[in-house]
Amino acid sequence: MTDPGGGATPGAGRSADLSADLVVLGAGPAGLAAAWRAARAGRSVVLLERSDTVGGMAAGFDVAGIRVDHGSHRLHPSIDAGVLADLTGLLGDDLQLRPRNGRLQIGGAWVGFPLRPAELARRLPRGLVARIAADTATAPLRRRSTPPASYADALRRSLGPGLYGALYAPYAEKLWGRCGDGIDAEQARRRVTADTPWKIAARMLRGNRDGQGRVFRYPRRGFGQLTDAVAAAAAGAGARIELRTQAVALSPRADGVTVRTSGGAAISAGHVFSTVPLTALARIVEPDPPPNVIAAAADLPFRAMVLVYLVLEGPRPWTAYDAHYLPGAGTPVTRVSEPANYRDSADDPADRTVLCAEIPCAPDDAIWNATDDDLAARVADDLARAGLPPVHPAAVVTRRLRHVYPVYEIGFGARLAGLDAWAGSLPGVTTFGRLGLFAHDNTHHAFVMAYDAVDALTGPASGFDGRAWAAARQRFAGHVVED
Repeated sequence: MTDPGGGATPGAGRSADLSADLVVLGAGPAGLAAAWRAARAGRSVVLLERSDTVGGMAAGFDVAGIRVDHGSHRLHPSIDAGVLADLTGLLGDDLQLRPRNGRLQIGGAWVGFPLRPAELARRLPRGLVARIAADTATAPLRRRSTPPASYADALRRSLGPGLYGALYAPYAEKLWGRCGDGIDAEQARRRVTADTPWKIAARMLRGNRDGQGRVFRYPRRGFGQLTDAVAAAAAGAGARIELRTQAVALSPRADGVTVRTSGGAAISAGHVFSTVPLTALARIVEPDPPPNVIAAAADLPFRAMVLVYLVLEGPRPWTAYDAHYLPGAGTPVTRVSEPANYRDSADDPADRTVLCAEIPCAPDDAIWNATDDDLAARVADDLARAGLPPVHPAAVVTRRLRHVYPVYEIGFGARLAGLDAWAGSLPGVTTFGRLGLFAHDNTHHAFVMAYDAVDALTGPASGFDGRAWAAARQRFAGHVVED
């Protein structure tokens, strides 16, 4: 655990019974931001995190002396101005503004990502360009008065079958493990901001002027520098951070909540913020939820991911690009990033680099259980077949994440609504964050959620402004993910 001054204390997870105005479950971006904002407001805060580090999926770690992330992370230009001001205050010049420079493989051709109209017309196969042009011209004929039946139906109607089949259909199966016809149409609204060919063109052109999609912010020492800084600020403001500790039981009451931890402690809290998976919350609340809630929790799956880090010796960089996107069905890899290309840092060695390959999968499937050497060989072979420079890894490191992408299967909405309504009925408990709301949100969205949750606290103990929080939840429903 850490004391209010931020120093490490032995015996994490074995603290004695205590009380706090607020207990926060999970030290990812949402939990850290909430702990920091609440502590700054003068509330006593205890933050519980089952890992031995803060940051969750936004944490960083070292591979071959290079700071890497859990996949590709960045702060997008659409970040809330207040949140950006706070983070800039913590990181200063280390929070760099960087040009985005990725590539996307579509129809067997590499095009710049973000997309550029002239390059698309020049590089894509002529047949695909003609198909997309025809789909654009016939878009009015695909309009329907009835709601789309699925993710596939929504994008076939809006973008046309050509672009959907070449890009979105194979990517859907890789990301979520489902055919697009089995994914809820809500997924299209959450993940595809430019939902017509005309909007895609307008967005590409607009990006040249305001930077949206063309630039991003990223810390000089990796994305984990951001969450480390927020954790230090929270501790400095008085928050108590308990690592290697998780809530094993939650007993909500009208006058507060009792939290029992894996270390055997009992914490009396005025309020609890939960950023752990909403499905996991249902397993620790006492008394047990109704059977229909338990069934709903079991029916809301998450997509897992294996991250494969390849250490390449020799002059850096491997390529000039920060990330390569691989939506095609020929490889399970969805994206390969080169962390050192996300920043300008003298700390990164010049004689080696690290690549991070992202492979969505199901927990305990063949990819999840593959050996590190087998995964490295598969990634190296697939990159070569994609036309990328050959890789001969000097070392490989892997990380396995069980809860990465919520899977919006058709019919998920009713199950999620029931589970969310039950969670919302728990006195003194509020859920938010990617995992807490079963949402595909970015890091900047998580900060906004945390700030709004803290702002809804109306007293030093269990007071909470339900109307303000309901209005905030309505705003969160409009979030759209940026890749």
